[in-house]
Amino acid sequence: MTLTRALQQLSAEHREVLVLRFVADLSEAQVAAVLGVPAGTVKSRVARAIARIDTEALRRAIS
Repeated sequence: MTLTRALQQLSAEHREVLVLRFVADLSEAQVAAVLGVPAGTVKSRVARAIARIDTEALRRAIS
């Protein structure tokens, strides 16, 4: 599994928050401002998105 494929399997809102947070390297507050949502929403979306990604398969693909 590639990172691109893992991201494609997520909903648009979960993909968007991960890309802004970790690829664009924005803080939670900055992501919240960009999306117009509370910081708590950013935190929960990040947590749910990470939980949905098969991280073990992603680690094997990267190694």
